[in-house]
Amino acid sequence: MPRPSRSPTPAEVATYPGRIMTNAAIPTIEAVSAALATVKDPEIHRPITDLGMVDDVAIAADGTVAVKILLTTAGCPLKDRITSDVTAAVSPLDGVTRVQVALDVMSDEQKNALRSKLQGGRPARQIPFAQPGSLTRVYAIASGKGGVGKSSTTVNLAAALAQNGLTVGIVDADVYGHSMPRMLGIETPPAIVSGMIVPPEAHGVKVVSAGMFVEGNRPIAWRGPMLHKALEQLLADVYWGDLDILLLDLPPGTGDMAISVAQLLPGAELIIVTTPQLAAREVAERAGAIAAQTQQRLAGVIENMAGLPCPHCGEMIDVFGVGGGQAVAVSLSQILGTDVPLLGSVPIDPRMREGGDTGTPIVVADPGSDAGVALHKIAKDLGARTRSLAGRSLSLSPV
Repeated sequence: MPRPSRSPTPAEVATYPGRIMTNAAIPTIEAVSAALATVKDPEIHRPITDLGMVDDVAIAADGTVAVKILLTTAGCPLKDRITSDVTAAVSPLDGVTRVQVALDVMSDEQKNALRSKLQGGRPARQIPFAQPGSLTRVYAIASGKGGVGKSSTTVNLAAALAQNGLTVGIVDADVYGHSMPRMLGIETPPAIVSGMIVPPEAHGVKVVSAGMFVEGNRPIAWRGPMLHKALEQLLADVYWGDLDILLLDLPPGTGDMAISVAQLLPGAELIIVTTPQLAAREVAERAGAIAAQTQQRLAGVIENMAGLPCPHCGEMIDVFGVGGGQAVAVSLSQILGTDVPLLGSVPIDPRMREGGDTGTPIVVADPGSDAGVALHKIAKDLGARTRSLAGRSLSLSPV
């Protein structure tokens, strides 16, 4: 805890260029503490005072404020930024003539306390989104086959949701075909704070991917148990903060990862991405029908590559057919015995591919484009929904 300051003696009152320092001008411990509370850890995005990083504050009679900050690791790459942020926050206070920042490292006990705080007091390896009190809406983006634009849809929906003021995270659960870091322009690995993974952020979206933990473009060859363990770690050992929405980019098909998601996140709702063509529609129906076996709710269907606007006349060219998304929605409604809506149709736009390569989603680069407008409309609908009760305990007891 910061130690309180004391008032200077008359002999300690000093004259400084342009002003006379008096007892009233010396900053108080309360004022310094309030200023420090505005400084956020660059990785965790929470005030350093809440994280137990402020170990001591001393205020001298000449207006010098000495602040001791505890880092989670000795080689913290952001220590210079933390130092400058603390200095910038305290310097403007009335009576402050100089700010001295000393850095030290947390003890193991302090690191464990920080980890417990980040986990919200939960036991280790407990998934926050699976807890009864979680308010985070979880959408698992799935497809029957690859190549339908599932990942680009996930990225653009996440960025659009973030633009609408929501806190959003993505788990790149497509372990074999991980692509989220590239599509969001993320090149820095996650930080590790007290054993917790702090996800990097781009376009207002926090992202973790198995691809962040392997060198270069090395392939990942894991079987079912390893996939389950990896997903559990990406969900439980990551400091997500308070998310409004979590999106999971699933691998295509109905394999191990789809089953693991149902087990680890029973409240997750499925969104099926398809293209209009018959071959994609048939496998999309199989991917959606798994909801009947896993007892999950199907939030809806998104039709991607729904026509190409002619660059000359604007007329829509049905490259992959027409009406496939609606057909999948109708078929799944019959299979599941509930209404499965078509959330929207997204036209072909080469800039979606370009955005995936450059790390700038089309909803950010050109929100007024036909594809951008369609994706924003879907995001607005998803963002306005309340969390599903599927897979949740209602805590009911007999009278």
